[in-house]
Amino acid sequence: MLAHLAAALIALSATRGPSFVAVIDPGHGGEQEGAVSPRGDREKELTLQIARRVAARLKRLGAKAVLTRAADASVPLAARAALANAIRADLFVSIHLNSMPTAEARRASHGIETYFLSADASDASATAVAARENADRLAGEPELDPSDPVAAILSDLEDTAALQQSSRLAYAVQERLVQALGAEDRGVKQAPFYVLAGARMPAVLLEVGFISHPAEGDRLRSAAYQEQVAGAIVEGIAAYRAQTVRASR
Repeated sequence: MLAHLAAALIALSATRGPSFVAVIDPGHGGEQEGAVSPRGDREKELTLQIARRVAARLKRLGAKAVLTRAADASVPLAARAALANAIRADLFVSIHLNSMPTAEARRASHGIETYFLSADASDASATAVAARENADRLAGEPELDPSDPVAAILSDLEDTAALQQSSRLAYAVQERLVQALGAEDRGVKQAPFYVLAGARMPAVLLEVGFISHPAEGDRLRSAAYQEQVAGAIVEGIAAYRAQTVRASR
């Protein structure tokens, strides 16, 4: 089914331009290194490698894929979703690697988690993940302007529609990642991620593995495994897109 969808997307792009626009966000960057593996691999580097692979695969499907950063650069969290809004992207995917703070938890914790935005976290673990990822927010970053009540109402309506689609995207990608990687399914969760807060389109944050786990951290640095991760993400996006098309008929 996905092969047929890919062929259709490529044929459509040849006549009408990109079939859809995806913004892929490699977590962290620049001064914000993110988590570090037992070997010393840095999250910011591995997320960029995976994001490039995802973008390349999406382009082969006929989509337009835009990275929020193409190098080791600091990008304010608010600017990432703002880029997606500015180019009217169809979806936003932020890629991260999970981590645990203690030696015992590092040895035990592995698997895949996928998040979409919520004012309240699903559980204590989701709260901790959001707190870690939100720590990258740069001081002095502008807040949303609450002075226009009409704009605020419209924003709330747009957010509600986008959140419903974000949930569908999250489940589609989580399912493909778990199946393709044979990883532990840690579930789809909700949390108040600042990087997702401004997105006006379906938006998810992926924790595609624990960089802090000795074995999973080693796999995540492998080019072959990164290709598996990227392939699963793109398959999830394709499945979500197919579901959305069917629902609109």
